[in-house]
Amino acid sequence: EKIGSTIKNIDDSIPFEIPGNWCFIRLKELWKLISGRDLSPSEYNDNQDGIPYITGASNFRNGTIELVRWTSSPQVITKQGDLLLTCKGTVGELAFNDFGNAHIARQIMAIRNTYGLNVEYLSFCISFYIEEIKAVAKGLIPGISREDILNLILPIPPENYQRLVVSQIRRSNHALYLIEKSLI
Repeated sequence: EKIGSTIKNIDDSIPFEIPGNWCFIRLKELWKLISGRDLSPSEYNDNQDGIPYITGASNFRNGTIELVRWTSSPQVITKQGDLLLTCKGTVGELAFNDFGNAHIARQIMAIRNTYGLNVEYLSFCISFYIEEIKAVAKGLIPGISREDILNLILPIPPENYQRLVVSQIRRSNHALYLIEKSLI
């Protein structure tokens, strides 16, 4: 890994072999990480006044976000297309922001795609590391740091191959779902 003029051997950190037209890159090189901030109770409501306020894992339901609070005084905004990750308390829940602007509390990190890469591909990469992410959660209330996410080493294929990988994972997950459903 080359940072400035410093070169460091990170072979021990590389999780597997990749094709020659792929590369490993740290998340912080291609995505922006936005850490949330809590609001005081007087700054949010439950009557849909303002924009949504996502407070934590209780808002995450099977990869989607349930909106139950709003704020007229947002400070830290997630935008449509961001990948949301719980980072305090219940660590490692993932969901896409498919609804638009919302304020996020400190229990949430928003990962913003700054280079037009496939955000669903990113979610699968982070899912690959999710057990390691949970294992480093520290404190009385488990939590992960920005660096835990920013320093993830991700395999990045060409953009067209990212779409193919996503498509294949979707097909495989659907097949597994159908098998699981037939066993019940």
